[in-house]
Amino acid sequence: MPDQPPENVNDVVDQFASHWGIENLIGLAVLVAAVLLALVIHWLGFKLLRRIAARHDQAPWTQLVERVKGITRLGMIIVAVELTLPLVQMPPRLEAVVSQITTLCIIGIVGWTAYMVVTVLTDFSMSRHRIDIENNLEARKMRTRLRVLRQAFVMIIFLVTVAAMLMTFPGARSIGVSLFASAGVAGIVVGFAARPVLSNLLAGIQIALTQPIRIEDAVVIEGEWGWIEEITSTYVVVKIWDWRRLIVPLSHFIEKPFQNWTRESASIIGSVTWHTDYTVPIAQMREKLKEFLGQSTLWDGNVQVLQIIESGRETMELRALMSAKNSPTAWDLRCEIREKMVLWLQKEHPRALPRNRVQVQMDERKPEESLDAPDPDKETGSMAQQIDAPEETTPAAVEPTNLRP
Repeated sequence: MPDQPPENVNDVVDQFASHWGIENLIGLAVLVAAVLLALVIHWLGFKLLRRIAARHDQAPWTQLVERVKGITRLGMIIVAVELTLPLVQMPPRLEAVVSQITTLCIIGIVGWTAYMVVTVLTDFSMSRHRIDIENNLEARKMRTRLRVLRQAFVMIIFLVTVAAMLMTFPGARSIGVSLFASAGVAGIVVGFAARPVLSNLLAGIQIALTQPIRIEDAVVIEGEWGWIEEITSTYVVVKIWDWRRLIVPLSHFIEKPFQNWTRESASIIGSVTWHTDYTVPIAQMREKLKEFLGQSTLWDGNVQVLQIIESGRETMELRALMSAKNSPTAWDLRCEIREKMVLWLQKEHPRALPRNRVQVQMDERKPEESLDAPDPDKETGSMAQQIDAPEETTPAAVEPTNLRP
């Protein structure tokens, strides 16, 4: 009769002891020999690979060989165990468990090796494109494309590795088959649950190909101005000018508008405005603007304009345009020109600064009545006299009359 599956650990040990014999000793010896042979082959193979990689200093092969050395050694050991394991007689359950573990390890090692290969190759390619130089547009394009594609490949490798591990379990295969067979509501639920992940993955691939944003791009998004610092597989990190970090989903850059100040080139035009009096000397201001820009190391020598853009009841608004190699330099240039022009106006033309005018006009006509203030004492005395003797009158006011006896 065939052996019954063991019920507990003691049964497994007893069953393994019953199978212990000369055949198992030979099988174990073959297994150990296979492991040692795998280590020797690995050592010889990587020694040869190092020599080959040393001949190409500009290629990433040396770094790649060193990175995958340890994981490939472990993989060759597991492969040797997997190939020679059938020579060792074990209980069926134990043999199934060991075989399952070795299969999972092999799948995991293959996925990890693929991840390291993708990482090393993309890192080497990005290192060849420097972004710490002035004209770095092409370098930023390549770095963005490589970084986003690396994130997409890493996610695909992870999903494929996990799916392959799950498919080694009979239960997982049956669940997968039933899901494919039933589809319907379950498929809709899974689709809605995976929609954010898939949308960000597709957005990342689209950003890598079309490149609406790149690493170190100056952008204005959600009312904040900053630089693209990092692009991951699900979100983008924007470094705000005051060192804050704005975390934005990848899909935002595909679905919503935003400003990119370095889409075609890093050069940008900055503007400075002044509110001045109507007496300001425009021609002299243009000459001083030309002089100030010529003295500044921040100006790139391309754009230089001074115009009156608004005229109000009391002041007029002047705007100067000037160009710089990038947005941070343009900001510093604007502040420098604004300060120098204000200081020049204060020193040379203080009347040209904004001021309020008030016109006062005196009326020279003579008044019809006397403007002398009445004497309060006289007024008071007369009033008191009238009160004391209201029916009496002064002698000057009595009219003469004829008296008859």
